[in-house]
Amino acid sequence: MLSVDLNCDLGEGFGPYPLGDDVALMPYLSSVNIACGVHAGDPALMRQTVAAALAHGLAIGAHPGLPDRQGFGRRELAISPQEAYELTLYQVGALQAFVLAAGGRLHHVKPHGALYNMAARNRPLAQAIAQAVKDLDPSLRLYALAGGALLDEARALGLRGVSEVFVDRGYGADGHLLPRGTPGALLDDEEAAVAQLLSLVRDGGVQSSEGHWVGLQAQTVCLHGDGPHALPFARRCAEALSQAGIARRAPA
Repeated sequence: MLSVDLNCDLGEGFGPYPLGDDVALMPYLSSVNIACGVHAGDPALMRQTVAAALAHGLAIGAHPGLPDRQGFGRRELAISPQEAYELTLYQVGALQAFVLAAGGRLHHVKPHGALYNMAARNRPLAQAIAQAVKDLDPSLRLYALAGGALLDEARALGLRGVSEVFVDRGYGADGHLLPRGTPGALLDDEEAAVAQLLSLVRDGGVQSSEGHWVGLQAQTVCLHGDGPHALPFARRCAEALSQAGIARRAPA
C-alpha cells in the first residue's frame, strides 16, 4: 500500500499567545515538528505539545529555527556554519530532553523557515546542520527540501534524509519554494492544495508557477499549522489520502 508522511509545524505560540489549534490538527497527521523555544515556543509549550503528540501516537521531530522571534524565524540572518551547528545542537537537544522525559523517543529534525530555505541552497550551512544532527544522535532522520542541498548533505553523512514537499506552498521551476509575499507562494484553496498533494504523492511532481513540470520525491508532506485554513486543510488532505488508498505513516 502506498504511504506518505503528513507532517505539521506545531508548538509555535509563546506564553499566553497560542498559534493555531495544535491538538485539533493531530488526528489528521502522522508526524509533528515542534518549535524549540528560539524562533517560537517556550519550555511549557514544548512540554505540552510533546505530551499531546505522544498521546496521539505521532512521530515527534525537533523544529530548530533562527533566533528571530519578531520575524518568526522567516527572515534570513547572516550566520556562519559554526553558528548553524550550535543553534541546531542547542535546540534539538532541548526538545529531545522533553521527549525523553515524557517516555518517548525523538524521531527527526526539521529546520524551520529561513534556516530551512538557506540550508537548501547553502552547502556549508547544510553540512553543519546535518553534522549537528549526526553528532547528537545518528539514528535521527533529517527532513529537508526535496532536491535541496540539506537532503544531499544528510545522506552524504549517512543520516536518513527524508525528502519533503509542501501541500500549501507554490514552487518555482527550480524546485524551490516561491518566496513568501510573491504571487502564488501560498495556496489558500483547499481543492488546489489537495490536487497538489495527490500530484506530489502519486505522480512524483508538481506544476511550477511558470507552468513547468517539476519532479520531486515526496516522502513527507508538510502542512503549515499557523494559517487560518490549517484545520480544514488538514482534514481535507487526510480524507483525500484515505480516498486515494494512501496511508499516512511516518518514515521508518
